[in-house]
Amino acid sequence: MVLDKARAPLTQREVEKPVAREGQLVIRVDCCAVCRTDLHVVDGELPDPKLPLIIGHQIVGIVVGEDRRVGVPWLAWTCGVCNYCRSGRENLCDRALFTGYTFDGGYAEYAVADARYCFDLPRDYTSEEAAPLLCAGLIGFRAYRVCGNARRIGFYGFGSSARILIQIARDDGREVVIFTRENAAEAHPLDAAIIFAPAGELVVNALRNVVKGGVVVCAGIHMSDIPSFPYELLWGERIIRSAANLTREDGRIFFERIQSLRIETQRTNFPLERANEALDALRSGEIQGTAIITP
Repeated sequence: MVLDKARAPLTQREVEKPVAREGQLVIRVDCCAVCRTDLHVVDGELPDPKLPLIIGHQIVGIVVGEDRRVGVPWLAWTCGVCNYCRSGRENLCDRALFTGYTFDGGYAEYAVADARYCFDLPRDYTSEEAAPLLCAGLIGFRAYRVCGNARRIGFYGFGSSARILIQIARDDGREVVIFTRENAAEAHPLDAAIIFAPAGELVVNALRNVVKGGVVVCAGIHMSDIPSFPYELLWGERIIRSAANLTREDGRIFFERIQSLRIETQRTNFPLERANEALDALRSGEIQGTAIITP
């Protein structure tokens, strides 16, 4: 399913089977989970995608020629030599490539990926169970780690990431407060807050709730503008920061963690040719949990 231009439906098309270059793997796609970032790409909210483009960055599949299942995440490649890469912050690499954005992704029967940026997945997860973990899980987990030792965390938006992270947070003995459209303005004292919804005004709502020294973490790659707010909301050493992309170290820690804590994911399956319906359902809020594209 190919994106030819922003703000247009994907087109079903036969393309040549991808060929691996040195260091790459050809993967027969079992499934690919749908992410809100896919919407940001399709809807033109993220600049300069590779066009034409096969979107999708939560890929699970079998390496062609090997009896090996791998997961392909958002981060597709980094330069390895810049200051960010050399200091353990490859998620900030200026030359990075991203699966399903600047590098073809998984809304297809086959995909190519750099072997260094693929993850071996826990065997007791099916492919459909594992797919949402590759972005909703990984990038959500990075945002969760940024919260430090916060005991009471607010989640603004209850999509796929929040559904995964609440299981980890509760296993860690933390209290979670869920904010949705209906109760976003409610007052609750929080040690930290994670903003999953792409709505800048929620940052101000969260600032009103976090205690002194608390942190508000913006977990999405795209967000509407944050409205102005009085300095007194930030005073008291409150922090606003983003969680950008992921590192392979994030993945190593996350997948190690979920081997002892089984994560349950809620999913709705769509065949590959109905990918536009899956995107529309996510855009309208009809999807509970995660849409899964299956070739």
